[in-house]
Amino acid sequence: MSSSHCPSPLPSVTKLQVDCVTFPPSVISPASSTPLFLGGAGVRGLDIHGKFVIFTVIGVYLAPVAVPSLSVKWKGKTTEELTESVPFFREIVTGSFEKFIKVTMKLPLTGHQYSEKVTENCVAIWKSLGIYTDAEAKAVERFLEVFKDQTFPPGASILFALSPNGSLTIAFSKDDHIPKTGKAVIENKLLAEAVLESIIGKKGVSPGTRLSLAERLSQLMKENKVEEDATKTDNQDEANDLSLGDKLAKEN
Repeated sequence: MSSSHCPSPLPSVTKLQVDCVTFPPSVISPASSTPLFLGGAGVRGLDIHGKFVIFTVIGVYLAPVAVPSLSVKWKGKTTEELTESVPFFREIVTGSFEKFIKVTMKLPLTGHQYSEKVTENCVAIWKSLGIYTDAEAKAVERFLEVFKDQTFPPGASILFALSPNGSLTIAFSKDDHIPKTGKAVIENKLLAEAVLESIIGKKGVSPGTRLSLAERLSQLMKENKVEEDATKTDNQDEANDLSLGDKLAKEN
């Protein structure tokens, strides 16, 4: 039975260095104490007066089960095919496996600046789809409250852990250290998904992270022996779960 199958082994991946920020091959999630592997990393920046200015460097980690889960549908696809595939990244965002995001500052930011921009993006998505409810409004208020008194000098990091049940754990670090527990937990699946969607989605702020994920996952899935029975249950759960990705898919 699927509930008794062995956990997927941690994939063997390399560290990534992006603009002098090093992301180790694996981390321990502050939400679950589970080891997660480095799926990809890239920068977030803007073209300002003809010069590309990097604000943050972002790493995305995934639970080991993500590889066999994604392999069922996406194994054999090239990096280019995956990079251009909206459904592939929606499956990462909405998949029933843990994700962890590390956002490291290159330029100083206040918690207010960061949280206002993130929630602005989330609310815009929800309102365009008609899914902005009181629950989401309260989740946004809580998100802003958590960040209100924070400051992030260069080298500091904002950490997000997205659990399979939809909770969003938020933690902060002044250096490369990842705390064992989070500062706050927000129980809102749409918010958790929107945070990741805003980074790696079709209009995400870090195309480099999106490309990096496609490159590494394409190779990992190529090496993976797909166990159909072990992933069917998870895929059915995802199909039954009306999440942000499902609603976005209906719009397109």
